[in-house]
Amino acid sequence: MKLPIIIVNFKLYEQATGDNAIELAKIHERVAKETGADLAIAVNPIDLARVCDAVSIPVFAQHIDPIKFGGHTGHISPDLVKEVGAYGTLLNHAEYPMGHETIMKSIERCRDVGLFTVLCADTPETAKEFVKYNPDLIAVEPPELIGGDISVSKAGPHIIENAVKMVGENRILVGAGIRDPEDVTIALSLGAVGVLLASGVTKAADPYLVLQGLVAGLKKG
Repeated sequence: MKLPIIIVNFKLYEQATGDNAIELAKIHERVAKETGADLAIAVNPIDLARVCDAVSIPVFAQHIDPIKFGGHTGHISPDLVKEVGAYGTLLNHAEYPMGHETIMKSIERCRDVGLFTVLCADTPETAKEFVKYNPDLIAVEPPELIGGDISVSKAGPHIIENAVKMVGENRILVGAGIRDPEDVTIALSLGAVGVLLASGVTKAADPYLVLQGLVAGLKKG
């Protein structure tokens, strides 16, 4: 996986689960091949293996648990996530928060099995605190803007600047409300190395056209 990157979280939207997840994943792969841009996707655990088999772009789990094989009913094994072909995982998304000790152990387990980690943080200050856990990337997403119509790039450019200053270069993704090429270009111009978004693509009437636009912003940045 190269930077800069656009990561689209499929969440559990009906438009991005089951057979729809396969179709949407293939649209992302098509745009990546046509444009040369780096795109990745995060899918739910039920669809993970099928999506990994269907496309060659990086596929992320939306969560893992810091466990090894054993009596862990209902948990998501990082070993199996890696085995089915996933590239990495999101951790501590605003919709699935984790305690600090669990974050630390989860990143250690991901490192053990070879999974790339994108650790989500709600503020630059939290992101700075998370540096000690040494995730591969930190995604700063103000919760109040997630799923909204105004992006962090436009509503809070200072958030991106502060996150980059506090964490360092080549470490920060940003998300929340990202929808158009300008959002991507602004984020990159302020020092981010990519964006994390969801509904702007997954709920779009034409995800292909939306991705084409986002990629244009990626290249301008």
